[in-house]
Amino acid sequence: MAEEFMTPRQVEAEYGFHVQTLAQWRWMGLGPAYIKQSPGRGGRIKYRRSAIERWLSERTVDHGSAA
Repeated sequence: MAEEFMTPRQVEAEYGFHVQTLAQWRWMGLGPAYIKQSPGRGGRIKYRRSAIERWLSERTVDHGSAA
């Protein structure tokens, strides 16, 4: 199965994280891992679906566990 790559807009549509929030997380060094396809401020950004799912999984808190 091939890895799926998503633009920030696709991430927003599917997961509900606003494009600007994703940009802010990148600037702050937070959020899911991403790929910058070209250098500079205008570089195109892609996210691997697996990276988003892993990031969400790492932040999932089970009831009764320490937060």
